[in-house]
Amino acid sequence: MKASRWIILALLITAVACFFIFDLSEYLTLESIKSHSGALKAKVQDHPWWAAGVFFAVYAALTALSFPGTVVLTLLAGALFGLIEGTLLVSFASNAGALVAMLMSRFMLRDWVQKRFGKQIAGINKGLAHDGTFYLVSLRLIPIVPFVLLNPALGLTRINMWTFWWTTQLGMLPGNAIYVNAGEKLVGLRSVSDILSPSIIGTLVLLAVFPIIATRLLTYYKARKVYRGWRKPERFDYNLVVVGGGAGGLATARIAASYKARVCLVERERLGGVAMHEGGVPTKALRRLANDLHLRHDGQPPAEAFAELMTQVRQLTESARHKASVEDCSRLGIEVVEGEGRLSSPWTVEVEGRTLTTRAVVIATGSRPWLPPITGLDEVEPLTCDTLLQLRERPDRLVVLGSGAGACEFAQLFQRLGSRVTVVSEDTRLLDQEDAEAGQLLTAALTADGVDVQLGLTAQRVESSTGEYRLVCQDGDGEGVSLPFDRLLLMTGQCADVEGLGLDGLKLHCGDDGTLEADEYLATRYPNIYAVGSVAGPYGASYVAEHQAWYAAVNALFGGLKRFVVSDRVLPRAVLTSPEMATAGLTEPEAQALKLEFETTQLDMTALPGAVVEGAEQGFVKVLTEKGEDRIIGVTIVGAHASETLAGFVVAMKYKLGLHKVGDAVQLSPTQGEALRRVAVAWRQQHRSPRMLNWAARMNRWRRKQ
Repeated sequence: MKASRWIILALLITAVACFFIFDLSEYLTLESIKSHSGALKAKVQDHPWWAAGVFFAVYAALTALSFPGTVVLTLLAGALFGLIEGTLLVSFASNAGALVAMLMSRFMLRDWVQKRFGKQIAGINKGLAHDGTFYLVSLRLIPIVPFVLLNPALGLTRINMWTFWWTTQLGMLPGNAIYVNAGEKLVGLRSVSDILSPSIIGTLVLLAVFPIIATRLLTYYKARKVYRGWRKPERFDYNLVVVGGGAGGLATARIAASYKARVCLVERERLGGVAMHEGGVPTKALRRLANDLHLRHDGQPPAEAFAELMTQVRQLTESARHKASVEDCSRLGIEVVEGEGRLSSPWTVEVEGRTLTTRAVVIATGSRPWLPPITGLDEVEPLTCDTLLQLRERPDRLVVLGSGAGACEFAQLFQRLGSRVTVVSEDTRLLDQEDAEAGQLLTAALTADGVDVQLGLTAQRVESSTGEYRLVCQDGDGEGVSLPFDRLLLMTGQCADVEGLGLDGLKLHCGDDGTLEADEYLATRYPNIYAVGSVAGPYGASYVAEHQAWYAAVNALFGGLKRFVVSDRVLPRAVLTSPEMATAGLTEPEAQALKLEFETTQLDMTALPGAVVEGAEQGFVKVLTEKGEDRIIGVTIVGAHASETLAGFVVAMKYKLGLHKVGDAVQLSPTQGEALRRVAVAWRQQHRSPRMLNWAARMNRWRRKQ
């Protein structure tokens, strides 16, 4: 560390030590101000410039060091200097202190602040990128994050000193004026009856409603800026138009209709979306039937059984679609319009020559497979999750390109159906976003089933010769690897399906992750246009889209009164292989990346009688908790029925039930649900006090002698 940083650090340590050694905080209370206000007022009158200078220095120092007491000093400014002088003094002193705090963070606290407040700072950086100085002013007007965090956090951004100065000065001025005025009134109280005076009541009301008023004014200003140049219809045909009839769109329309809104659902192809027709519903049927077929034929099902199996999958899927019909929507009060929807303005949707006017729009058009830029790919008609279930003949050799959950699931399924499956990925391990131990266990399970796992290979091109297709790849050493195949399955990710929606005309764009840019309320840059499901991210699963649907519907209908931040704190996910893997919250790599202090409690499935008797003892339950606390921050389960076993942990995490309370719950035994209680018991045992155990041992020895 440079000498200048050592000097600054020494000064900071000295200041902190003096603050606590001399107990200066006792002077920064409302009672202290009231008791000393008379004497301080006299000193101000005798030496106004000297008093103002001392006050300025003390206030700026407290702000720069992020010490408590600035609110009390703001009230004191009103009592000593009056409204005008006190406001000016506090405004410039707070700004000077904020600037020093920002510069200190930028100079020497960058690593510490990033480690301690990385998640919050990421949100500030995102806001700066989108709204710039308007966002800075709004942060000052409404303390979304405490100033003690905001000042050093801004030091980690690229904001220049002048922008920081004037946005801080402007944004903090109204709040400072209100508190100074409150100090002038409150310190003058002489009796309880003075509280009922109009000036005091007005001051207290102003303190209470200022954040609400500021929020409304900022929202109104931002909306006017966005809607400038658009003509709003005088009347609307609908309260809500939902574009896209997949899982998220259907759920949004149903919820909105349940609130007696007039709702229109626009769908270009078929209700139910990918989840109903090619995704979760038929895949679940395929998984069950494929595993049954695998067991019936001792792992060697005949090729001719494949066509019959796919027919059964289509029949089961068809029978499950009865809830995704035009008739069912009409019964719920939802008008369904078939056709390609295009947004022509923030309040109008064009469908097949018809113009629908609406107060709000929800975009729920889902996603489409992302096709990698591989030479010759079009010549082989690659399979994707959208076209896989159209197969009529079993491919003898199937190459699966990808390393995620879908790649693992379909690789194992087709291997069990009799195909020779090769999984290819440029990643160094499967499921690299998940727990490493869990990923290794699932990789071993795929290999045991006969799947050829080829990692660290980058797909270059597809070649065809003498009727045989080959995927040519390159390994890490630059060597070529040629893999023969009959069919190629691409599981390389998804991107938002927004083509043809007219979003460019509205300047609505997708981010780097392929999803439409939306805020924590699921709103786009237009406050009346929302996004749900794969369009909004972060996960494309149908159950996530249905979870987001309530927030989108309620915010779209009642956002002018109250908006709700979408809760994505606990979103479970699963890999439905055999054994299954299910996860909620953070994995160990994610917790380490956030530099969190955590503890790990792990329970092997062999400890569960229910798993042993079912022959499903392969796997484990791993729970991450805050260090020294029982609060669950992440769970990973590998084993049979892992996705169902996870349910209890999800509820516990959602409602912040620690392992102490989880351990008190009674579970049916022997079942795999018993894992919930067993892992809580294991955590308790790890955190028993050695002193208490020694005392208990002595107590029990003494009682045996009685």
